[in-house]
Amino acid sequence: MTVFDDELARLNEVVLHMGSLVENAIRDSVSALVNRDSALAHSVIEGDHAVNALDVEIDEASIRLIALRQPKGSDLRFITTAMKITTDLERMGDLAVNIAQRAVELNKEPLIKQYVDIPRMRDIAQGMTRDVLDAFVKRDARLARDVIMRDDEIDELKRLVLSELMLFMTEDPNLVCRAMRIIFIASYLERFADHATNIAEMVIYLCEGKIIRHGKDDKRDEGHERIRGCSGK
Repeated sequence: MTVFDDELARLNEVVLHMGSLVENAIRDSVSALVNRDSALAHSVIEGDHAVNALDVEIDEASIRLIALRQPKGSDLRFITTAMKITTDLERMGDLAVNIAQRAVELNKEPLIKQYVDIPRMRDIAQGMTRDVLDAFVKRDARLARDVIMRDDEIDELKRLVLSELMLFMTEDPNLVCRAMRIIFIASYLERFADHATNIAEMVIYLCEGKIIRHGKDDKRDEGHERIRGCSGK
């Protein structure tokens, strides 16, 4: 194995480590909500700096490899794919933080109802993340396409959450702030799945050299949604 091969293997390991942190963050952020565990929510928020640090490390390593090694073909596709994947992973980490922040706010209030569809959305999103990273490691375009197909399940669950909470808000306006925070969380989970889908598309590019588009609107996650009087602060 050459020095260049070692460097590529190291880059692969760091991407997977970043993905593992993001997967854990989405798991714990929703667990903090469901179990009303604000300490766990704060640990997700505090842990985001590790994800951000890996994002920077991967970008720097990728740029250095391109500049010094002048890779071609599949090696160049791998490096550029790694850089793009980490952009989505960093945003996924931010979304987990957003969920944790809403969990801290909601944990101070009485429950509207037991959480059912939110954990289901989390489980699908977490599974998509795990599988798309597995597809990246194995260069498995078929598994990547399977991840893309699961995005519709998240969209349907979000629709159910929105429909149910709209009914609650109509019946009792006092629930608006709490309901809106839960709607935000459903939206964060939907976006999380969208980013997993983006990564799956990049894995297909890595495997096949094809640039594909899934046809989804680009739903970015900059900033935190706020409703006047509902920020929890």
